Amino acid sequence: MRFLLTLILILPMLSGPLAAETSRLKTLATGDDTRGWQGVGRLEIGDHSFCTGALIAPDLVLTAAHCLFSKETGEMVAASDIRFLAGWRNGRAEAYRGAQRAAVHPGYDYIDRDRIARVASDIGLIRLDKPIRLPSIQPFDLNATPYPGDQVGVVSYARDRSEAPSLQEVCEVLKRDGDVLLMSCAAEFGASGAPVFSMRNGEAPQIVSVISAKAEMDGARVSLGTAVDAVDEVRATLDGPDIGGASVTKRLGAKFLRPE
Repeated sequence: MRFLLTLILILPMLSGPLAAETSRLKTLATGDDTRGWQGVGRLEIGDHSFCTGALIAPDLVLTAAHCLFSKETGEMVAASDIRFLAGWRNGRAEAYRGAQRAAVHPGYDYIDRDRIARVASDIGLIRLDKPIRLPSIQPFDLNATPYPGDQVGVVSYARDRSEAPSLQEVCEVLKRDGDVLLMSCAAEFGASGAPVFSMRNGEAPQIVSVISAKAEMDGARVSLGTAVDAVDEVRATLDGPDIGGASVTKRLGAKFLRPE
């Protein structure tokens, strides 16, 4: 509760610092631009919805748990309705794969109205129907949750930039509450599940979080991310019984929207 009260107090003052700590989005429009980022792809859910996902093993895609649920029924979508388009750019992908199975964090409850609490478990994994083993597409490693003040970057697709990925090379972790990160990173519809990377000089980018929700507070755009610490727990459910769930909402005095 102390963390949430602090957020209510600091969010109205974010518009100044955000401008100094956050870079603009860069469209990765060419082969040279996308080199090293081909493991990020557009995740198509049925015929009318998409999110962002990232390869963390030749046959595993990391995304947000809420991407794997139907808004109409509240149930997890069938694996046959999921496709991963690795490195999708201008109508073509580096690799196309279907899904064999999907799983979410066992603590996730999709119909939970407490969306703030839901972000903490908004992690999903998809096992592909065939591994991606191409030299140009390398899975990303995971790293520990960053702390306030750390700089991170995001690669995502979104509703207004669905045909090529965009890179935000510099944004900042503003607050952390357990497995929930408040960040200055951009998030729009379609960016759900987008990988948040540590961007240390001289090191390969490593995933530290996934985008779960976007928010606005007094004109300042912020996003909420879920730490990847529980990925192994989600992976363990892939061979177990299906476990549904998910959620995060308005305790911060801000209007939150999932960037699906």
